[in-house]
Amino acid sequence: MGSRAVGLVHRSSPDGALYTRTGRSFFGPELTGALLDRLGAAVAAAGLWDELGSDWLLLDCELLPWSAKAGDLLRHQYAAVGAAARSALPAAVDALRAADRSGVDVAALLARTEARAANADAFTAAYRRYCWPTDGLDGVRLAPFQVLASEGATYHDRDHGWHLAVADRLAAAAPDLVTTTRRLIVDTGDPEPGVAWWEELTAAGGEGMVVKPYANLTRAGRGLAQPGIKVRGREYLRIIYGPDYTEPANLDRLRQRNLGHKRSLALREYALGLEALERAARGEPLWRVHEPVFAVLALESDPVDPRL
Repeated sequence: MGSRAVGLVHRSSPDGALYTRTGRSFFGPELTGALLDRLGAAVAAAGLWDELGSDWLLLDCELLPWSAKAGDLLRHQYAAVGAAARSALPAAVDALRAADRSGVDVAALLARTEARAANADAFTAAYRRYCWPTDGLDGVRLAPFQVLASEGATYHDRDHGWHLAVADRLAAAAPDLVTTTRRLIVDTGDPEPGVAWWEELTAAGGEGMVVKPYANLTRAGRGLAQPGIKVRGREYLRIIYGPDYTEPANLDRLRQRNLGHKRSLALREYALGLEALERAARGEPLWRVHEPVFAVLALESDPVDPRL
């Protein structure tokens, strides 16, 4: 798992940027400049400047590892929860086992506490899979998966095969920085290969997959089809919902959520994002580009569960 990133790379890399999904800079100026130098060299080596007829390129990416940007979040939220649980629960289990041996009826409480201790271990193992040490850019990886825009052009009319082929060319040009995104094309009439692929991926510790229509900007029924749906694995979801989310009572509660508002919100933000890209590619004034961007920010302020 990584952090969502948008990379704006220029032939003259000091003019570029690497932003989080909320518009903040990932790194300081020096590290950002070094990363963009290497990414710009990869774009040049792949022949994309001339092929796309542009001096700048906007990429949708994942930056790995998660710990490269979210170190404070890991230490203060996830690691703290895991450490507290793994400190308290084994002692509670030992005390309950002693009480059980002495004839006190604590069987039900002991079973629950043993389950919670196992869940805490699984929670810690889950987030640790997505963390590894980095030193500057050493250990940092960038996984582009979509070309958003370049001068005078957006690319939502290109299918995902085209976008991932561009990403593969960048990975071949800079294998020490850029990594490819695994993918599988699935016929919706026969979903079993996709199910098996997801099960294998998540059983090996992978976060999960994003299911997308092969064609971008696909219409279905009365409007746009959902541009992508995250299908996360069981163990990764411990990070999102907490160590004990797999307990039956918690799963029953989670299954009662209504996702309609979240889907509607995602489609509106998608349409506004496309409008912002079109205006930026046409070279419209900054205030015109900011209009749909501010609309997205307004939608983000809606009280919707961010874990969905």
